[in-house]
Amino acid sequence: MPTPELRFDGRVAVVTGGGRGLGRSYALLLAERGCKVVVNDLGGAIRGDGPDTSVAQSVVDEIVAAGGEAIANADTVATPEGGRAIVQAALDTWGRIDVLIHNAGNVRYGSIRDIPYEDFRAVVDVHLLGAFHVVQAAFGPMCDAGYGRIVLTSSIGGAYGNVNCVNYGVSKSGMIGLNNIAALEGEAHGVKCNIIAPGAVTRMADGLDISQYPPMGPELVAPVVGWLCHESCSVSGEMVSSMAGRISRMFIAETVGTYRPHWTIEDVGSATEAWHDKDGLLDLGLHGYIEHLGYSFAMARSEIAEAQ
Repeated sequence: MPTPELRFDGRVAVVTGGGRGLGRSYALLLAERGCKVVVNDLGGAIRGDGPDTSVAQSVVDEIVAAGGEAIANADTVATPEGGRAIVQAALDTWGRIDVLIHNAGNVRYGSIRDIPYEDFRAVVDVHLLGAFHVVQAAFGPMCDAGYGRIVLTSSIGGAYGNVNCVNYGVSKSGMIGLNNIAALEGEAHGVKCNIIAPGAVTRMADGLDISQYPPMGPELVAPVVGWLCHESCSVSGEMVSSMAGRISRMFIAETVGTYRPHWTIEDVGSATEAWHDKDGLLDLGLHGYIEHLGYSFAMARSEIAEAQ
């Protein structure tokens, strides 16, 4: 038997940065599956300059022409007021918000040593603070309704780092902490939060040599985000990578580690190989904070008991 189609009939989604690239693909796919969509996009250039409200409206027009429902929104994610206004657009129009995808982004390259502070803040304000602004605005209505799906956008540049994009790396790694807290705080209220770490050729790749890239359009990522947004999504607090047709789970892990009742600086140096040993890596998951404490305490108690 064919797998039943996963639909979003009756659901309402907000997609920030929904006017182009990945965000556009997300908005179109959700609308195609019956979701009502707020397409948020300032329509600016890649650095975030020069707003153009027609960018979001063109996606809305495409959705409506195909028989769907959507509205355009051009408020900025970079301020708390803008974040509230974006979510309020969904509440005012359809009385609910079920899905939030924070995809809005900009690019201003620079190294730690040389980046102008204005360029550092411009990217952090949109990517990371923008995520908090819209998540905070949507979180209350979602928790009160007992249902919500949040998808934040990180990057391999946030997980592993890359040169000359410190603002981007800081923002995308900070997204991991926000994702974990939203997943934990939403757990009792039917609200799930996950991260997409996408790889796709969009205008964010302007200036890069992509001649050797395999096919990696936004349409390869959109179904992954669609599943994370769906009521059937079975995970929360996770980071999913999607690039060039490959899907993987990314996560923070730690080594088993080693224990001594007392340490000196010299002891730490001599034990480097032991606490770097990757055999039996620990994947502590959503409740890793408590699991880490428990594991550390248990190792100490076991070693103490054995010594006695």
